[in-house]
Amino acid sequence: MPHVRRRPAPPQSPPRIPPQQGQGYDGYGEAPGYDSGYNTGQVYGGGQGGGGRGGDSGYVQPQYAPDWGRRIKVGALTLVVVLLAVSIGTYFWADGKLKREVDLSKVIDRPGEGDGTNYLIVGSDSREGMTAEDKKKLHTGSAEGKRTDSMMILHDGSNGPTMISLPRDSNVEIPSFVGSESGKKFEGTGRTTKLNAAYAEDGPELLVRTVEFNTGLRIDHYVEIGFGGFANIVDAIGGVEMDIPKAFKDKKSGADFQAGKQTLNGEQSLAFVRTRYAFAGSDLDRTKNQQKFLAALASQTATPSTILNPFKLYPTMGAGLDTVVVDKDMSLWSLGNMFFAMKGVTGGEGTSMNIPLSGQSVNGNLVWDKDKVKQLVEQLKNDEKVTVKGS
Repeated sequence: MPHVRRRPAPPQSPPRIPPQQGQGYDGYGEAPGYDSGYNTGQVYGGGQGGGGRGGDSGYVQPQYAPDWGRRIKVGALTLVVVLLAVSIGTYFWADGKLKREVDLSKVIDRPGEGDGTNYLIVGSDSREGMTAEDKKKLHTGSAEGKRTDSMMILHDGSNGPTMISLPRDSNVEIPSFVGSESGKKFEGTGRTTKLNAAYAEDGPELLVRTVEFNTGLRIDHYVEIGFGGFANIVDAIGGVEMDIPKAFKDKKSGADFQAGKQTLNGEQSLAFVRTRYAFAGSDLDRTKNQQKFLAALASQTATPSTILNPFKLYPTMGAGLDTVVVDKDMSLWSLGNMFFAMKGVTGGEGTSMNIPLSGQSVNGNLVWDKDKVKQLVEQLKNDEKVTVKGS
């Protein structure tokens, strides 16, 4: 009988131990803590300690939803900080461009201060920085030095802004004054002349002194801009829209306008505000055009589309501020207030007028109505509503 050899019995697996409460089997059906000797991805010699299990430990990293509220707050705060930094930088950049060349402390015997703020705004025929081609294009001529081409008082108060044009042919008395350069005192002799002669004789300080003496109104700030800067500002904002009621031409200023609404560039704008011979040589019609234009310029410049647009704001400020001459105490903030007051002249709450005239003349110069001027100045000093009518 052949001998039958039996296969050896397979090794017995350890008894299956049910998990205790709080325990469970691992992914291979083995009880926790049991080592079958089968390697499940262990890399020998690697990892900390070199002996733990590698690969998938079975632990799933929790996924958190993004905190959008916190992200929005951080983003908003960052934007505010950036805008603040840009605004501060822009302010100091622009403030540094102002030419603070006029020293009002040299003006003697000044009237007392009143309510509100009074600006003397001067348009000069300065050709500083202009090339021969610019002078020809803008019809400015090539005269040396500079003279006042327009003069206005702008009062900014609680009853709305008031803009008063002072014709350059006004007959005024030159009072005692201290020379801006020499420091020497010149006594008044009762001499009368055109208002713009005061500027030609001793510059802005004497002009302020003469305006204060003849009106009794204290000037708080002085602002002057030349031909070139004026034209550059207009071009920088893309022109100024004007509604011209009647067509006119003037060879001397280069004006050639049709009636109706139109957008004026820098060259045309300068011709518009300088024209006088198209109006029978009258300086009064010209000052009315100047007021109308400046109010339109301010109204179309002081808008969100310009202020909030760096591609318009920076060229506009760069074009204008380089040529603006102001008094030593004038800040960029004050200049901005003046500009918004000019805008308010056409906003319904403002008034524009020529200084009251008597209808008489001396050597061809216009004589002011002293009684009306006195009443007007009292209303401005007390910051009252202006009821006096101009010429």
